[in-house]
Amino acid sequence: MGQGHRLTFDMSATVRHPAEPAPDPAATAPGGRSRPGRARLSRSQLGHARSLVGVVPFVAFVTVFLAIPTIVVAVGAFTGDDGRPTLSNLSALANGYIIDAFTRSILLSATTAVIGAILGALLAYALVTAKEGGLLRRIVTAAAGVLAQFGGVTLAFAFLATIGWSGFVTVFLREHLGIDLYSHGVWLFDLPGLVLVYTYFQVPLMVIVFLPALDGIRPQWREATESLGGSTWQYWRRVAGPLLAPAFLGSTLLLFANAFSAYATAAALVSQGSPIVSLQIRSALTSEVVLGQQNLGKAMALGMVVVVAVVMALYALLQRRTAKWLG
Repeated sequence: MGQGHRLTFDMSATVRHPAEPAPDPAATAPGGRSRPGRARLSRSQLGHARSLVGVVPFVAFVTVFLAIPTIVVAVGAFTGDDGRPTLSNLSALANGYIIDAFTRSILLSATTAVIGAILGALLAYALVTAKEGGLLRRIVTAAAGVLAQFGGVTLAFAFLATIGWSGFVTVFLREHLGIDLYSHGVWLFDLPGLVLVYTYFQVPLMVIVFLPALDGIRPQWREATESLGGSTWQYWRRVAGPLLAPAFLGSTLLLFANAFSAYATAAALVSQGSPIVSLQIRSALTSEVVLGQQNLGKAMALGMVVVVAVVMALYALLQRRTAKWLG
């Protein structure tokens, strides 16, 4: 009686219910001890490896077109003609024409960044007040995404064909209205012309980068301000303004870096002279240079890298502060 009872107990302990899943042999150790986390860990590691494969092209692109050129510029800036380390290239940056080029580049970048930030912020605010998901907003957003990348030789040719010395707008105004756009000089090929051309792609870029911050402003905040007796000016001064200030300043810094590092548009528009530092680098690399200063172009490029790095570091700090309330 006792043995039959024991036999019944043993069989019930080993019989598996039909609804239960079969045990995984890979998760069972020798000797009957189970290892439930091993198969799961292997699948997790496999998924992590697959995700890393998708990052390989991006890492390769950054390495080839950003990391390696930066290293070459940094090493060349501290290398003399004989291959030995030297500081003569950096000391040559104190020359007057190089300082003037950096000054004009900073002035050009700051001017276009401020103008582009103000006009782009106003346009982005107009899009926010429009119907969400409407046709107008989608068209303007798509156009901003295209025009923000519309630069280089194509943009320079567009301005030359439009308001250049023989552009159709210039000819029309001169022949039919008696207005000469170049009565005070050929300004399009100098710093004022670069300001106008750079602003063309700075405004849509501001729309793209500042629009998410405006979308993060909740209508309930304005309603709460009005319910407490606050005016529109008080709402923008005490609520929306402080919240949008980091995003606005960060976007302005991004526009500054974008204009400071631009080259192709200015190179296609300015054929003579080197008013900004990027064109000075072109002149140092393509023309005859003074003996002992072959790496002067790399030293100027290193200076540009330092300026852009400082600006982008400030931009990252402001974006981190914006993400606290935008998220």
